[in-house]
Amino acid sequence: MGEGIAGTLDPFGMSHPILHAQAAWLLHPLELGQHLAQLSSDLWLLQQHTLKRVAGQANPDPVSPQADDSRFADPVWTESPTWDVVKEWYLALTHHMQDMLYDTPGLSSGERRRAAFWWRKWLNAVAPTNYLWLNPVALRKAVETHGESLWHGWRNMLDDVEAGNVRMTNPDDFKVGENLATTPGSVVHRNRLLEVIHYAPTQPRVHAEPIVIITPWINKFYVLDLVPKKSMVRFLLDQGFDVFITSWKNPDAGMRDVSFDDYLLEGIDTIVQVAKEISGAAQVHAAGYCIGGTALAIYMAWANRHYKEAMPVADWTLFTTLVDFRRPGDIEVFIDEHSIEYLIEQMAQKGYLDGREMAASFRLLRSNSLIWHYVVHGWLYGEAPSSFDVLFWNMDTTRMPYAMHAWYLRELYLKNRLIQGGSLTVAGEPIDLSAISQPLYAVAAEDDHIAPWMQAFRTMNLIPGERRFVLSSSGHILGIVNPPTRPAKRTYWAGPAHRKADTPSAWRETAHEHQGSWWADWMQWLKPRAGDLVPARPAHDERHPELAPAPGTYVLES
Repeated sequence: MGEGIAGTLDPFGMSHPILHAQAAWLLHPLELGQHLAQLSSDLWLLQQHTLKRVAGQANPDPVSPQADDSRFADPVWTESPTWDVVKEWYLALTHHMQDMLYDTPGLSSGERRRAAFWWRKWLNAVAPTNYLWLNPVALRKAVETHGESLWHGWRNMLDDVEAGNVRMTNPDDFKVGENLATTPGSVVHRNRLLEVIHYAPTQPRVHAEPIVIITPWINKFYVLDLVPKKSMVRFLLDQGFDVFITSWKNPDAGMRDVSFDDYLLEGIDTIVQVAKEISGAAQVHAAGYCIGGTALAIYMAWANRHYKEAMPVADWTLFTTLVDFRRPGDIEVFIDEHSIEYLIEQMAQKGYLDGREMAASFRLLRSNSLIWHYVVHGWLYGEAPSSFDVLFWNMDTTRMPYAMHAWYLRELYLKNRLIQGGSLTVAGEPIDLSAISQPLYAVAAEDDHIAPWMQAFRTMNLIPGERRFVLSSSGHILGIVNPPTRPAKRTYWAGPAHRKADTPSAWRETAHEHQGSWWADWMQWLKPRAGDLVPARPAHDERHPELAPAPGTYVLES
């Protein structure tokens, strides 16, 4: 009874790890005493620093913000003695609390991480930068603008409340099909789960074997076709490829019973077969992004068994994809049996998982940069939301059907059964990743907190055959949406991976570092495999008429 009430009030177990950590410290008085002694020593140094600054003397800060912490970047936080003291006391107490939670004796590493995560969310929320009277930059702007910044901030806050979200960008600045997802093409197939988009060629001759891209159904497909300069789709067309992409249906309660088997058969297998029919090729080259990549890995194992010698995919590419969910990154704080059963229960009531709920969870993982930054700049500084295509896409969320997502959470995240050969059966076939013999090109992102690169590298140890691994700088999105630019904005490391011989660190020591976009390396790997150049095929023909111009109709559903 008590556990049921606690689960209702605290469905994600935020309080439990913190309470466990407090109890653990009380049970280890020697370690607690050592930490308190260190805290006392540091607080004495902080008091000396405070006295010197109040007396008008210069003194180096005893505590510095983390390298990625931009909250205190304005010079006033260092130059003004008053605000410097506020900053230093906040940082000192924050760092000590976090260090103690990570060092908690008697707890598992998972419990320590959960305790530190949830306590950090509270510490981020109470940062002085988030409050008008404790933020000197906001006060300065209010004086300089004669209160206009406060008026604009009030309006921004009301707009966010009306939207039910802290907006990262102005939704009125973009419209899909007009200034986003504008690459010409046609919807050539539609079923209850997806629209297949075939893009119009930009070159007179194309490689005989097409590329099929499996996008994640957590978000909409056009992250790979934002604006022309960032569009991977347009880049591939200009490189002489015939390109097909999945645009998934945004499910409602009527699709509650749609399963992962349905996504594999009516989604991935369908687009592969359509691409083969239109191109006339015996095989395609498949690429999958994030959860679309995980689904592609399952499909590759399924297709090797189902089609045997008539395997329809020649090789495959993964973008920031996990197949081993043992250490899924920061999202691990939401991955335990109680939390997942709570989510499944909520989905069972509605028939789907609302994409806004998942988006909120991912934003919480980086609350300073993805929540409080926009609160401060929008509400306290009165700045209008920026116009940024990636942020608009990130806010354009989708739902997920109950049956499919419940299976995904239980079988992959909670039980990690994909790496257990034959443990899963999908669409009538046992799934064994070791049955995949086709060459693999896998890309991970150095700062990815959704699919950590060292965990993404684990795929290399699970798949036989030829493997090439690439590590891009930046994160989950910008590490992939990474077009060639001059001067080069990013870096990547690339090299072959040897099954069960390489660790992530060992691979990186031997990989070659390059300036620029990994797209060029992918082209060198893919083009020799994609067949001879043949006359380009139109986006649609008599056998596959245009059902709608790209970007189609499913992507416009809210």
